[in-house]
Amino acid sequence: MIYLDHNATTPPAPEVVKAMNDCLSQTWGNPSSLHACGQQARAVREAARRALATLIHAQPANILFTSGATEATSQLLLGPLFKSECQPRHLIISAVEHPCVLEPAHVLESLGWSVTRVGVCAEGRVDPQAVAAAIRPDTALVSIMLANNDTGVLQPVREIAALARQHRVPLHTDAVQAVGRIPVDFEALGVDYLTLSAHKFHGPKGVGALVFRDASAVAPLLFGGSQERALRAGTENLPGICGLGAAVQLALREMTDNATRISALRDRLQAGLFAAFPDALVNGANAPRVPGTLNITFPGIDAVTAVMNLDIADIAAATTSACSTASRQPPHVLTAMGLTPELALASLRFSLGRSNTESEIDRVLATMAELIPQLRR
Repeated sequence: MIYLDHNATTPPAPEVVKAMNDCLSQTWGNPSSLHACGQQARAVREAARRALATLIHAQPANILFTSGATEATSQLLLGPLFKSECQPRHLIISAVEHPCVLEPAHVLESLGWSVTRVGVCAEGRVDPQAVAAAIRPDTALVSIMLANNDTGVLQPVREIAALARQHRVPLHTDAVQAVGRIPVDFEALGVDYLTLSAHKFHGPKGVGALVFRDASAVAPLLFGGSQERALRAGTENLPGICGLGAAVQLALREMTDNATRISALRDRLQAGLFAAFPDALVNGANAPRVPGTLNITFPGIDAVTAVMNLDIADIAAATTSACSTASRQPPHVLTAMGLTPELALASLRFSLGRSNTESEIDRVLATMAELIPQLRR
């Protein structure tokens, strides 16, 4: 299969599988145990934490391992509700956030919070000044993603963070589609919170992290133990954490070279599709994007039917976030960018990764050259 759905998940790297197998067979102890077996487990857990800290330029003590970015984001947004002194306040998000932010925002609204959803321009970018203008005296948090899962568009998070800091409002960024693919510097971004998932950069599913500046500002979401500095109860998913650590080491070695090569492949695919279909529209084409994402609209087609036909041709692509594919609604990211529902439903997402080759891209182009006219008929 030609796999062009890396924004949904990435295949675990062989180094990751080996690290997880080694953990399961050799360092399977409970990291909270005091004996040698437990301390060996604790050592590999902390090695993974230090590696991740190196990759994203954060302090190891400020990294909280979770089951993934969805849990981490829910902990950040909903955890404070367990504090008795927490009163309904104000949250600012963008209109193009992932459901892991959108859905907790709905929960907060149902509990009396006010939520402002800042719009984006036609290229899918948030205006930092619009975020600043939305800040109120009762604003508790701003949450703006770093890279969009549908379009790959990068948001001006550093500029937004600087403005939020002037108002003394903390900023969270969902960096799931960025970490391990492009350089991400927690300190340089100036954000207060960052969330990530290992399976987006060739690590395993079921493990991620919440990164923070101040532990006192993080409230638990899970209760029942003192693991992770009493911020996340439950025995840690040590094989997953070991896999995350191995994926991080791989990213530290290969990320720069991979980004250059994947970007060239994405551009080859984009140019070839434009040559065959001049009426196609690349969503976010004029904005900075992560290297491997191409979201492209072919007027007159049904994108779901296109994905199904590509699958028959042994090519994996997508229409939108894997977390949203059960819905036949137009992708909210594209309608927020100004596309009509009809055009949004005619849009495909190709997301490339480290294993893709030029010959695969050429085969996709040949397949698309036959498929799109068939769908339009």
